[in-house]
Amino acid sequence: MLKHKSHRGLMKRVKVLKSSAIKRDRANCGHLLTKKSSKRKRRLGQATGVAKSNMWAVKRLV
Repeated sequence: MLKHKSHRGLMKRVKVLKSSAIKRDRANCGHLLTKKSSKRKRRLGQATGVAKSNMWAVKRLV
């Protein structure tokens, strides 16, 4: 059986941790930041994990 190639676009956006969890950045913090509150921008700046419901799809691409 052939090995699958990793999805290069996804690999640039996520990081696989030792515990096989997947770390990603949050969306909505690229532009139009003046209308967003400081609290919201602070929260969006922090990394988070991939949701359990999406994990199977992301692991297939990684």
